[in-house]
Amino acid sequence: MLTYEECLAMCDLTEGEIEAIAEHEHMDPMIALALGQYLISHEGDQRIKSIILDDIRHAERSRNLRHAEVLRKVLQHFLATHPARDEFAAA
Repeated sequence: MLTYEECLAMCDLTEGEIEAIAEHEHMDPMIALALGQYLISHEGDQRIKSIILDDIRHAERSRNLRHAEVLRKVLQHFLATHPARDEFAAA
């Protein structure tokens, strides 16, 4: 059986990106890892970007500005590592 860390090492997303998906979808990180890898493998980059943007907005509405800043860095990294499919500017 593979561990979360082993699966993360084989995934095309970072731990922060996986955590953002898990937070948004209210799911276990291992399941979020599988969903994220599926999306990234099937041109779901814009869906992942949308998830992270939703998480940022939620953190801001909750006045959790520190978490919002962490998520902005996650988004910046995601856009930097997946630029070819980015269709609109970062928030």
